Amino acid sequence: MIPVYETAEGDYLITTDKAKMDIDLIHHYLSEDSYWAQNISKEIVQRSIQHSFCFAILLLNKQVGFARLITDYATFAYLADVFILPEHRGKGLSKKLLQFIHTNPEVQGLRRWLLGTKDAHQLYAKFGWSPITEEQYRRFMQVHVPNVYGK
Repeated sequence: MIPVYETAEGDYLITTDKAKMDIDLIHHYLSEDSYWAQNISKEIVQRSIQHSFCFAILLLNKQVGFARLITDYATFAYLADVFILPEHRGKGLSKKLLQFIHTNPEVQGLRRWLLGTKDAHQLYAKFGWSPITEEQYRRFMQVHVPNVYGK
């Protein structure tokens, strides 16, 4: 059992406590506002949270940000579903969230972290992320089903 981790950042709380996470808000953002999970069902969002190491940012117990790691806690992590609600952007919350994730005791010593992003390369670069080079890219393979959530 992974313990709950929390840190206060001004009026914001960053937590791994899934009981404090707003599944409806997460589902709404992913299915309606994200570019990567349009039309995802609430059931799939719930299942993905259940089987991931999740992080939420709360302001006065109301969720304003989210991220999850798909990890074995030993060698590998895939960072996914990172978002800050638009009205809370520009306050450094994404940086605080990534710092909290990267320094979490449960994921120290991992050999490889991966993520996919269309537009946040500069943010992730501040935490040591770099694009996969052409040579490195050839190591990876995928099965990609782009319309799995419909439309």
